[in-house]
Amino acid sequence: MTRIEQFHGAAAADGAELTAVYAEQPDAGVAFALLFHADELPRFVHWGRPLSDARTVVNAYDALRPQRVSGSLDFTPWPSILPTQAESWIGAPRLALRRDGVELFCKFTVTGIETADAGATGTTPTVTVDAADQELGVALTWVCELEPSGLIRQNMTFRNTADGDLEVGKVELGFPVPPNAVEVLTTAGHHLRERSPQRQQLVNGRIEKDAMVGRPDFDASLIAAGISGFGFERGEVYAAHLGWSGNSVLSAERLCYTTGLIGGGEALFGGEVTLQRGGTYTTPWLYGSYGDGLNEVASHFHAHLREEHRAWREAHGVAAKPRPVILNTWEAVYFEHDYDTLTALADKAAESGVERFVVDDGWFGSRRDDTSGLGDWQISQDVWPDGDKSLKALADYVHGKGMEFGLWFEPEMINPDSDTFRAHPDWVLKPTPNRLPMQGRTQQVLDLTNPDAYAYIYGEMDKRVTELGIDYIKWDHNKLVTEAVSPRSGRPAVHEQVLAVYRIFAGLKAAHPGLEIESCASGGARVDLGILGLADRIWGSDCVDPVERADIQRYTSLLVPPEMIGEHVGASPAHSTHRATSQELRMAMAFFGHMGIEWNLLKESQADIDKLGEWVTEFKKHREWFAVDTCVHADSADPAVRLDGMVKPDKSAAFYRFTQVTTSATYPAAPVHLPGLDPDATYRIVPLWLDLDLDGLGIGNGQSALGWWNENGVLMTGRALQTYGLRPPSLHPAQAVLFTAVRE
Repeated sequence: MTRIEQFHGAAAADGAELTAVYAEQPDAGVAFALLFHADELPRFVHWGRPLSDARTVVNAYDALRPQRVSGSLDFTPWPSILPTQAESWIGAPRLALRRDGVELFCKFTVTGIETADAGATGTTPTVTVDAADQELGVALTWVCELEPSGLIRQNMTFRNTADGDLEVGKVELGFPVPPNAVEVLTTAGHHLRERSPQRQQLVNGRIEKDAMVGRPDFDASLIAAGISGFGFERGEVYAAHLGWSGNSVLSAERLCYTTGLIGGGEALFGGEVTLQRGGTYTTPWLYGSYGDGLNEVASHFHAHLREEHRAWREAHGVAAKPRPVILNTWEAVYFEHDYDTLTALADKAAESGVERFVVDDGWFGSRRDDTSGLGDWQISQDVWPDGDKSLKALADYVHGKGMEFGLWFEPEMINPDSDTFRAHPDWVLKPTPNRLPMQGRTQQVLDLTNPDAYAYIYGEMDKRVTELGIDYIKWDHNKLVTEAVSPRSGRPAVHEQVLAVYRIFAGLKAAHPGLEIESCASGGARVDLGILGLADRIWGSDCVDPVERADIQRYTSLLVPPEMIGEHVGASPAHSTHRATSQELRMAMAFFGHMGIEWNLLKESQADIDKLGEWVTEFKKHREWFAVDTCVHADSADPAVRLDGMVKPDKSAAFYRFTQVTTSATYPAAPVHLPGLDPDATYRIVPLWLDLDLDGLGIGNGQSALGWWNENGVLMTGRALQTYGLRPPSLHPAQAVLFTAVRE
């Protein structure tokens, strides 16, 4: 049973009053404990599995408090929830407040502690702490929740309680990790190669990942610290993620005096957040996820997002529905829009089982390429004249085929070569009245903190949704947000810009129940729990090459459940890499996610379209389970292979995908183990497709038959499959196969 309790005692050494708060979510297998010493800010003294005797956490002060050592201050650093120099923190500053340009060195005194089972069902243990530095005129409220998902999340609100403006420069929250968490995982990346994993040792010092372009960008996901060699399936690991779609920092830090900290916060420019007396600033939520292996860490994030979207639908009277198969027109036609071509493409889409047809960039203003028209959100009369070949006629045609209609927008950006820019040059973020920031894709950033610009964008989007009957918006964000000063305020505006974007998302969805919105940012450059609380899916990457997607999707799923990741079947060769791949690999790589098509079907053979339709039909049989399944990835000693899966919540069945990315040192392929199954159950493992071209995939390439690759498959226990696994087919490079495990 979920619980939160307080315990009281006194420190043996100094006799000070101690208060301990313990919270647990037994179903998620996670608990945390806080310790308050006298009137000091609390310290995390436990984060991990539930404790058998929670009363003992009050003894953690004597058990864990470091001794005073030579050459240091009288109190050896033992970080609280907000370490400052007043409590002897001598690492990187985690709080920066200034009044009249002068740095404040705060010492906070706790004035109140409240615990509660918050939430509509009373299942979210919550701790609220009030504290203040009355001399310096700063008060704070810290909130920490342990969700049913197993995530911990915390944020902090600051109040200016004195005369004179208070400038907030930095607030970086964190979670402590134990001494054996010596290895750090982060992700690196760029356009077309998002979230590539990288590891390094957590030694004394600081590892920092900054995102300073108005979005988390291509490399952002989370920061994780764990025991040496932790993987997807095993190894104690702690992860932190910032639920914020603007500038941010993630960090891992260790001093020689203390254990490590992982965490992060919003990155603010000077003057961006300035509080008058009584004014407040609230940090974004910092999330923490603990698990035995990255699969468990990811499962907490997935459960959080699934519940958040369920609650949104319930609050707005929107029925849940299976993820519609999408065809997006971008790589099919790019800017070459015309009614006849797109209706013909819609016919092919419907024939293939597509349920949502999305018209991408090029439908508005003078937008015949990427150099002009952005910001003019009126339907182009050159391409879509009024009459029987208008954009409304196309939307009606798509709806008449039984498909939803979607449309692309890039609301935050504007081309200087546009009517809107010429009429309102003051609607653009720029460092000085006379100088624009460096362009990207011939774009600038519209100042949505300006009420007039905001009203224009919201109004035009609202009109298009209403008049066209739009069911879905693909929301893009292609320009890095740099030198972002609002001409209206004269201050940096990234913080307020992000809040404005959130308001548009929420406003449109509330005004049009059932409307769905995709978060795209040059592909996968805006992926965070801030935007994902509002968006219905993200575009994982502009690269649909399935070989590249094998890892892009794998590491994106550390945060995002697969049913929220756009995974499309593209052309061969791939437009982004010119790599040629089989249709089977392209379809297999899109099978577990929000499946779609990014492909000009008008140029494909009927045989290939029929094959695509078969896979779409098969996907539809399982997609409702994929939306609740546990996503798992196997660790493999062979860097050339990937094993990914989706396991039913009751572990009665699972889908697995084996991918031979490139050639292996092992020949034939070594056995792979299947994570996520009930170790005490017996499963029958059977190929999904028995009629594959085995010679083409390499399975029959002069090799003997694989013993279990037939309609009867093979019976194995879950424990055997997790320990020794089973032999996959020996495939050519860049091939994949799907198979199922069903409990007998």
